[in-house]
Amino acid sequence: MSSHGAPIPMTSSKCGPLKGVAHVPGDKSISHRSLILGAMSVGETRITGLLEGQDVLDTGKAMRAFGAGVTDLGGGEWAVQGVGVGGFAEPEGVIDCGNSGTGVRLIMGTMATTPITATFTGDASLNGRPMGRITDPLALFGTQAYGRKGGRLPLTLVGAADPMPVRYTVPMPSAQVKSAVLLAGLNAPGQTVVIEKEATRDHTERMLSGFGADISVEETEEGRVITLNGQPELKPQTIVVPRDPSSAAFPVCAALIVEGSDVLVPNIGLNPTRAGLFTTLREMGANLTYENEREEGGEPVADLRAKFSPDMKGIAVPPERAASMIDEYPILSVVASFAEGRTYMAGVKELRVKESDRIDAMAVGLRANGVDVDETEDSWTVHGMGPGGVKGGATCATHLDHRIAMSFMCLGMATDHPVMIDDGGAIATSFPIFEDLMGGLGADVARQ
Repeated sequence: MSSHGAPIPMTSSKCGPLKGVAHVPGDKSISHRSLILGAMSVGETRITGLLEGQDVLDTGKAMRAFGAGVTDLGGGEWAVQGVGVGGFAEPEGVIDCGNSGTGVRLIMGTMATTPITATFTGDASLNGRPMGRITDPLALFGTQAYGRKGGRLPLTLVGAADPMPVRYTVPMPSAQVKSAVLLAGLNAPGQTVVIEKEATRDHTERMLSGFGADISVEETEEGRVITLNGQPELKPQTIVVPRDPSSAAFPVCAALIVEGSDVLVPNIGLNPTRAGLFTTLREMGANLTYENEREEGGEPVADLRAKFSPDMKGIAVPPERAASMIDEYPILSVVASFAEGRTYMAGVKELRVKESDRIDAMAVGLRANGVDVDETEDSWTVHGMGPGGVKGGATCATHLDHRIAMSFMCLGMATDHPVMIDDGGAIATSFPIFEDLMGGLGADVARQ
């Protein structure tokens, strides 16, 4: 079943050169945070370029349920009337976060230090994902959680009536956990301190500072120490959302493996905590260049030009890079299938608890299409077949995972035989224009 309806089987067939300009959607991480911090500020925040995928729309609905005003002004522009830090009202119904792990975890953090109760649920994929990594640190503030076995959704969260500031070391590289603790710390007195041994995407820290929070970041022997002074009055902002590097990954990687391709993807966020895929591709020998590098809204951006790259070689991806490209390993494994030699990816056990077990999902699908893949709990190796070397011809299970679905659709653009997926419905959660955009570049992607 699709996450929001009946299954949508899809087929991707070998195509001619991909050419043109790919205007991918706004950054999903920044879109989520813009709505949430706008709801916690006092006054009206204006957001331009918001990703209007289902994940972000579900976060907007949640902010309305907690009492904020969230208005679609059209053309990707939104207005948020905030209720201030600690101003959330108790929602009347269940908060349905659909497919979004980012949405539910950030929203839980946001309400955890307000004395209200809310129940969260999602689709089958989200309800199978672990929430203990969020509810455990939130309990330190005084929050109570009541969920299914293993801390899974549906889950009821009772906000702390007298929250205490916390000092918390994140046990695994996770921007979601870090962000949930920081958002909870906004309504706790004193200083909340989060320590991460390995840097993860820092959109929350940047945006908290932009909204007027008193936050500092220091590199120490303990790791990256983030200190937040609680109970500020956040100031509304005007936000221009850069385009999503995780979405850009699909037209970029498709262009690298489809003969004769030349695709420009403009205005892509290149935050160093997000750009690991592009660094890796260039190390493999990809013809990928940055044009018009600049800074917008405190975030580095550039236009990416990707051309067919028949001379790519497999590499060992540094494990310490995983946090900056964790969502891009599925599509990297597709590119690696068309490179020469082995691509080894380690330090990636986080992939096993995403929307699906992404290592297993990609390994099974790639093997069915003629690619050798080895895997361990924390690593996997793709044995490249070289340009034009992948047979294709198989139907792949997507497990309600948008990135798995899009990765296999990109695979089929360069295989000898078409590649099918059992359900492309989840694509709408992050990249609702994927089919039209790729078709406009010359791809042959069709619903069955």
